Amino acid sequence: MKRIILVLTLLLFFSPEKVKAQASVGYYPWSSLLSISTNPEKAVWLDARFQTNSLFSSLSVDILPMVNLKRGEVVQWYLGGGLRINPLYRIADADADLITIDGYSVNVGVRIAPLPQNRRIKLVLELNPYVKDDFASGVLKSHFGLAYVFGKKKKEAPVTETPANP
Repeated sequence: MKRIILVLTLLLFFSPEKVKAQASVGYYPWSSLLSISTNPEKAVWLDARFQTNSLFSSLSVDILPMVNLKRGEVVQWYLGGGLRINPLYRIADADADLITIDGYSVNVGVRIAPLPQNRRIKLVLELNPYVKDDFASGVLKSHFGLAYVFGKKKKEAPVTETPANP
């Protein structure tokens, strides 16, 4: 079952339509997470987060489908949840599953575009309740970081001059 979930998630994340679509990259410095997302301006999007300061045996990847609750030019509210997998855990434990599920999470967040001259740069604030896979323990995390949304430049409407009335 775990393999099926992984394969479906990878197909969603790396499907040809998604590769051509807009994407987003973010970094959460206090959490040491690198985030790569499909188009976060769509109603539903996918986010993958990678730890950047961990031993290989404890390197976890969060796969998080997200749903936008409210989107505006400046503020975007979203909700999502997903699972944390550890593709390299077999380095530490040869008897472990090929892909180890570490736990589950829920994300509630906001992306704020504070710069009127560049709305692609976003401040990201999130609350992230996380529970271990056996539901024996959990923690309430918070994330603060920066994201950049890639995409095509919007064409500006041509300026037409109207003749002045004499």
